[in-house]
Amino acid sequence: MPSKKVIVGSAVGLHARPAAIISEAAGEYDDEILIGLVNDPDEEPADASSSLLIMALGAEKGTEVEVSSDNAEAVEKIAGLIEQDLDAS
Repeated sequence: MPSKKVIVGSAVGLHARPAAIISEAAGEYDDEILIGLVNDPDEEPADASSSLLIMALGAEKGTEVEVSSDNAEAVEKIAGLIEQDLDAS
């Protein structure tokens, strides 16, 4: 399964606005896309199409997360969004 590790770039971490943007983008794919905390492998990965599950991860700016899916394009798209400061105007 393709995966990519990235650092959360949003100043507020993966909270409301960034989570909504990411979940909307993930919803464009039919494949399951997961986001997991690299430093907490016991934490269940979040379904990237759910903004609530993304927020529940508690990933703050600078946290390393792993994006995985059977769809390599989806992994790149979601990983790219996570790396950005999605709260910047």
